Amino acid sequence: MKILYHHRTRSKDGQDVHISELINALRKLGHEVMVVAPAAMERARFGDDAGGVAILKRFSPRLAYELMEFAYSLIAYLRLRRAVLAFRPDCLYERYNLFLPAGVWIRRTFGLPMLLEVNGPLYEERAKYGGISLRRLARWSQHYVWRSADLVLPVTAVLADIVLASGVPKERVVVIPNGIDPDRFCKNALSTEEAKSKLGLGHGLVLGFTGFVREWHGVDRVVDLIADRTEGTPLQLLVVGDGPARESLQARARRRGIADRVTVTGIVDRDHVSNYVAAFDIALQPSVTHYASPLKLFEYLAMGRAIVAPASPNITEVLTDGENAVLFDPDRADGMLRAIERLCNDAELRRRVAAGARNTIELRKLTWDSNARRIVELFNRLLLQEPRAIVPGDTEQV
Repeated sequence: MKILYHHRTRSKDGQDVHISELINALRKLGHEVMVVAPAAMERARFGDDAGGVAILKRFSPRLAYELMEFAYSLIAYLRLRRAVLAFRPDCLYERYNLFLPAGVWIRRTFGLPMLLEVNGPLYEERAKYGGISLRRLARWSQHYVWRSADLVLPVTAVLADIVLASGVPKERVVVIPNGIDPDRFCKNALSTEEAKSKLGLGHGLVLGFTGFVREWHGVDRVVDLIADRTEGTPLQLLVVGDGPARESLQARARRRGIADRVTVTGIVDRDHVSNYVAAFDIALQPSVTHYASPLKLFEYLAMGRAIVAPASPNITEVLTDGENAVLFDPDRADGMLRAIERLCNDAELRRRVAAGARNTIELRKLTWDSNARRIVELFNRLLLQEPRAIVPGDTEQV
């Protein structure tokens, strides 16, 4: 099968992990994939932001920037059209972005079956956190694209409910969560003892967090837990990543007199993350966006870590308290800390949920390979339902 993959992501972060892993999985299955995306992605390194686009967004009036976003759809349409005529794909896969109807226009022009991956309700996100000037256009673009794709693929059932509320029929919504390539991610990973030794973490239990640390995650409360713990096994915190809360987190550790027990690595290359997660005795998934499918969660599972996470609906789609994690009530201020204490004080519970975590990936087929197979099955179903289109100016079928 020949798949045209379209996205507008420019940052080398978790979004890029999803994109590259899925493309690799599709290619491993023997399918041809042509990618149409911003050229800057080819030059970016992991951890880079959107570069010039980020600067443009920061200094441009919001209205002007949104108009440029929508105008980019015309450029994307022309690039996609050239790709269709050259590559002659069987189908179109798009990662949803706001103000980006180009994929739908291509679908309608060439009759290509279209799957739309949705990782969040971007109109609502932008309206709440960044603000939107062109509200009507933004809302229209989101609903137009969601309703026009043949199938919409949200990453959680919670997000699926948001998609359904926009008017997409239930039979056109298929939940496909994030995944992991356990062979690649865990390959050659150090043992816990080796990882701790290499990182100079010494004795005691290591509480770990990976990703972009923000104030609302609540990792600062873990610093207080470590400082206040006077009995039992000593604790250390290892944050694998960076983010706006880094400085305040480290300042808090200094104030509490435990700076030597809190380590923040900064950005770590994707291929080396597993050797840091290997040092975790307890892996932290603190506060989470209520509709998200966190990539770190699948990494923790694949590495067989004892996980602490909120019992929010999107998380309980994957985790079960006492089986593959210890879950806490996200509405309780002390919920996460009590769950951490529970695991710290019960070695058998840590062993049991860690074993359950490792088994979850295989039992639930939470891998990029499984996701790729499901996507191919969906495309095959659509191709059987509708005749394939003719490319304008050609006499052969696409």
